[in-house]
Formats: sequence, C-alpha cells, structure tokens
Amino acid sequence: MRFCLRVARPTNDINKLLIFYCDGLGFKIIYQFHDHEGFDGIMLGKPDCDYHLEFTSKKEHDAGKAPTQDNLLVFYIPERMEWENAIQKMLTAGYDPVKSFKPYWDTQGKTFEDPDGYRVVLQ
Repeated sequence: MRFCLRVARPTNDINKLLIFYCDGLGFKIIYQFHDHEGFDGIMLGKPDCDYHLEFTSKKEHDAGKAPTQDNLLVFYIPERMEWENAIQKMLTAGYDPVKSFKPYWDTQGKTFEDPDGYRVVLQ
C-alpha cells in the first residue's frame, strides 16, 4: 500500500510563506484556490515526492503562530553537497538559522523558522 502525505495548516499570510517555502526551500506551487467556502489556499510540493504542504487562510480568522519552538518539519537530505546547497538557498532567500529547541538539531542540521514561527530542520 502506498501512502502520500499532505501536511495542512492555517496561516494569516500565504504570501510570506511562499517566499520561505518556494524561494528558500525550493517548493513549487502545485495548486491554489481562492474563496473556496471562505478559504484561500495553496499547495506546495517538490517533483517526485509523495508529500506536499497546504497552507490556508480564512478572512477575519486569526490563525496565530506556532504553539512551540518544537513544532518541526524535518527534511533529511542525504547528500552533503545537496544539504549545503539547501542551506545556501535559505541564506540567499534571507533566512538565517535559528537555535534549535533540541540541541540535537544544532549538531545534526540547521533549523530555520518560517514567518508563522513554525520550524524546518534541514538535516
């Protein structure tokens, strides 16, 4: 049995997330919708991956920020050169690494925080 994964969460500003996830992490827009039962949304993914991210917003609804600094998406990048390129792409997009809540992630990767306070680890 093959599973695909969608991670979905709300945001107050889809456009700010596009810069982080597309310019920084290299995701592409798979699909987007406007005013679907009061929601706007965008789905982001990478070619040949069985997962994608969905961000939605609803007018006059405050989605808030990440509840903790330990809400993580962790992306394992096995090739050292690809990992270094991914880090450089984040830096070029204007995102500096942040100190991880768990020290493990500081020794095994780099942690970045998106505009909503959710964290992404490149390991």
